[in-house]
Amino acid sequence: MYLALYRAYRPETFEEILGQDHIIKILKNQIQSGTVNHAYLFCGTRGTGKTTTARLLAKGVNCTSNEERPCGTCENCNAIKDGVFIDVIEIDAASNNGVDNIRELKESVKYPPAVGIKKVYIIDEVHMLSPGAYNALLKTLEEPPEHVMFILATTDPQKLPSTILSRCMRLDFKRISENLLIEGMKKICDEKEIDVSESALRLIAINADGSVRDGLSILDQCLASGEQKVSRDDVLELIGAAGEEVFLEIAEMIKTGDVGGAFLALDQALSDGKDARQALKDLLAHYRNLLIVKFIKEPENILNISSENAERIKAQSDTIPLADINRAITEISKATSEAKWSTHPRVLLELCIAMLADNEEPEIKTTSKVAAPNATKSKNVTKQADPVNDAPIEQKQDYTSPGNDNSRLWNSIFEGDDGLKGSLKMIQNSAEIKATSESEYTIATQTDFVKDLITKNKNAIEAILQNRSGTFKAIKCVNEEKPESNETNSKSTSELAAEVGNILGLDIEIED
Repeated sequence: MYLALYRAYRPETFEEILGQDHIIKILKNQIQSGTVNHAYLFCGTRGTGKTTTARLLAKGVNCTSNEERPCGTCENCNAIKDGVFIDVIEIDAASNNGVDNIRELKESVKYPPAVGIKKVYIIDEVHMLSPGAYNALLKTLEEPPEHVMFILATTDPQKLPSTILSRCMRLDFKRISENLLIEGMKKICDEKEIDVSESALRLIAINADGSVRDGLSILDQCLASGEQKVSRDDVLELIGAAGEEVFLEIAEMIKTGDVGGAFLALDQALSDGKDARQALKDLLAHYRNLLIVKFIKEPENILNISSENAERIKAQSDTIPLADINRAITEISKATSEAKWSTHPRVLLELCIAMLADNEEPEIKTTSKVAAPNATKSKNVTKQADPVNDAPIEQKQDYTSPGNDNSRLWNSIFEGDDGLKGSLKMIQNSAEIKATSESEYTIATQTDFVKDLITKNKNAIEAILQNRSGTFKAIKCVNEEKPESNETNSKSTSELAAEVGNILGLDIEIED
């Protein structure tokens, strides 16, 4: 029967473990000095060697060699390798997670090892145990019999109760670097006399993202074709190009405004089987990564990616302004939400990419474009020196400018799912936040009709303003006085009546 590569090349000694030197050093020293703990907790992402190291530790405490342990060749080591050693019990907590399963375990620990030195219980995916099972395990885990040792493995340690964590020696497994993965896969290919290019191995390592098992599974898939030579193109054809590399490429094309190139990269990913809705989520995750690396020096653990991918993301993030990342996250989030109910999610994804690649903000998002026809409504006047005669001149301040906080806040209450809609939309360009204080917004309007409309919907507007700003303030609505020209003010009513009468050919009399 054919064995998958990750099973056939499973390490049999500590020296064969990749990238976990900090853990191996501790375990080897404890085995040689006879100071092994009664309970260990192995934490780390998939494929980093938790279960393999647990088996090696079980070999180490049961190895009969007088030299360095585990030797990998004695009878006990071989029995553990073959899975027939009666004193090493592996339990899958995902399928044996009930109280009854733990009670059976508690009964079995009473009996001494049959053939080995220590009875070792390896509980994989321990975070899947039920709360009752945790409670049943506590006492045994804290004070097991002298001949018993527990090794717990999990990919999600934050789900474990603190009572379990405090009873174990915790060891955290790191993701494997790409260079180590490439080196390990190269040895396997040389042994199998397979000619694999360096670029092909690097692409496999990138998509493995720090997991040895994932890397070997991809390599196994490439070798399954029976070809004695594997190139980068072969790897791309077999696994597709929808990994982190694709989204790095799409984000780079969005940054440079290359919409066509981004569409082609997306088309290739979707042709290789990538789901459009999942592609939206992955693109959103990529921009979130770009945001995180701007503020964290070593983001590998937070982002759950390899150090090499983190470096690539960091390099790209340094070239993209924070405002662009913020805009991308906002627009992709909207598209992702809409895609849940759309029968054409790909169209939404392509539209989103086109909008992001455009250097200009979409018109609906640019408050100055929306309010431009009514920009003259602001009556706030400031004084500014005339550059010619140094005399003060009047200049109107544009409250619709995107740089004005009050204008942005006012326009924001008409956006989003909770914003003002329908007939209330008409007040957007007929009113503005004129002034703010610690407890009040002063809203200036142009007509009594708009003032009454705002007053009737006072509570709704105050609630949305509180949601947008994070602080509650009451609103006060006032009418602005319309400016009259100096020429009109300088003429009396009688003079104006005479002028109108001359134009119309009428004799207009003004009664006092």
